Amino acid sequence: MRIFVILLALSVFSSSTYALDWKSLHEKADSTTLIQAKRAAESNPDSLEDLYILGLVYLNEYNAEEAEKVFRRMLEIDLSSIEAQWGVAECLRRKYQCDICIRVIDEIIASHPEFAPAYVSLSYIKYIKMDFNASARLAYRVIKLGRKRVDLTNLVRAYGLLAGAKGMIAHYGGPISKIINGRAVMPYLKEAKKLQPDSPSVLYGLGSYYLLVPWAFGRDPDKAIEYLEKAIKVDPKFADIYVRLAQAYRLKGDEGKYDLYLGKALEIDPKNVIALDIKEGRCKFICVSPRDE
Repeated sequence: MRIFVILLALSVFSSSTYALDWKSLHEKADSTTLIQAKRAAESNPDSLEDLYILGLVYLNEYNAEEAEKVFRRMLEIDLSSIEAQWGVAECLRRKYQCDICIRVIDEIIASHPEFAPAYVSLSYIKYIKMDFNASARLAYRVIKLGRKRVDLTNLVRAYGLLAGAKGMIAHYGGPISKIINGRAVMPYLKEAKKLQPDSPSVLYGLGSYYLLVPWAFGRDPDKAIEYLEKAIKVDPKFADIYVRLAQAYRLKGDEGKYDLYLGKALEIDPKNVIALDIKEGRCKFICVSPRDE
């Protein structure tokens, strides 16, 4: 594995056989079924475009193992493919092998500063590692690139990450930080909602906001449950949603649903950082109770 990652890192600066239109391919993957993607890849087994779409669809299905196989197949065809390198790194991130993939993502960003998916991946990593300022900066870079240069899903994810990071900065900051960063959360969520109102990332962000904001500033467990349950209907494999939904039901005094949904999160993703944090009572990612002020 280490040798393979070193090869990836070294190849970042090589010229690809030909560049993919990654933005269009990401948007096409979001409207492609797994069956359609498999058929296209089987019909054109050496097509980097069709393979990339298949890998992305597997990621959308939360199947990092199969996605990684596809991205590695792309690298067999063209080791210098930035898209394939990012794809492998993103799969490793999803398997919580973050330290292995950070170097590759850093070098992709350094050599291809407009490749937005790399910023989003690294922003997720920084968030989980509780470097919320870095997470916010990376997400903001994607937003600054703008809609013309970023696919819709990654742009919406960037707004959600920025809102989430700002919320955590406010949580851990002093009075001034709480005001400045806390007030920034909802405007970013509203921008994301304008772009993609039914996105699970948007619904999750809104639900989390109404769950985690202090009571004095509008905490509303009922609104949180409403948004989070909508998010589950759109994306039932998104483990983080179940964690926050569990907490919302705990606020309502329903310990049965708290156990049910927290258990569901860990069933989907046994290594989920936020779920384990809440379950083990560390509360780095914010625990809530009816007594919170």
